[in-house]
Amino acid sequence: MEGENTQQPQIPIPGAQNYAIPFAIIIAGLAIAGAIYFGDSKKSAVAAQPNGTPSVEPVGPSDHILGNPNAKIVIVEYSDTECPFCKSFHPTMQRIMSEYGDSGKVAWVYRHFPLSFHTKAPKEAEATECANKLGGNIKFWEYLNRTFEITPGNDQLDPASLPKIARTVGLDVDSFTKCLESGEMKAVVDKDITSGSKAGVSGTPYSIILVGNEPVSGINGAQPYEQVKAQIEALLR
Repeated sequence: MEGENTQQPQIPIPGAQNYAIPFAIIIAGLAIAGAIYFGDSKKSAVAAQPNGTPSVEPVGPSDHILGNPNAKIVIVEYSDTECPFCKSFHPTMQRIMSEYGDSGKVAWVYRHFPLSFHTKAPKEAEATECANKLGGNIKFWEYLNRTFEITPGNDQLDPASLPKIARTVGLDVDSFTKCLESGEMKAVVDKDITSGSKAGVSGTPYSIILVGNEPVSGINGAQPYEQVKAQIEALLR
């Protein structure tokens, strides 16, 4: 859908009907753009506090954090490895971290929110947690990055790829497989899902921006790098 050409040749039709075709094209284009803009869901929103800012569970030691945990800006992302919009947004966040992470200005927190219609996503989320168990936070991010690199999205990733990813990032495959098959990481993933549900998350990706541990705004859907950067720059002033 992304990148689809919505331009169609206009067919001359006498009278007022001449305007109907181009107008329909515009409407269709806006619908497609909206789907790309917001991400995977019928509605993508979070519950708001009385002051209108998003509500989110505080970042804690069990969270997966990339960057300085004490950064002025912390972006908490709820994501789904089989969501194609999450796949397109992941490089955006990587680029943001390469620009703002090393200086300690921005940190990135990843939380699982596999959507119900992506039936493979929960197990993939557990796989990232097995990587974390065996190799810590660094291996969690390496495993997650590789998963987003290779998955086509929408439940098209072969489950046989999961141990292969473990091998690629340098994990012991037997230990990884034992962890994944045991289901022991399901509770960890479910905890993130509960956190997201309490915040009102219904679509992915959805990110909440914290400043001084307080939520101040959100990034709704797979926003382009330039827009995310603009939000960050405004908050850093």
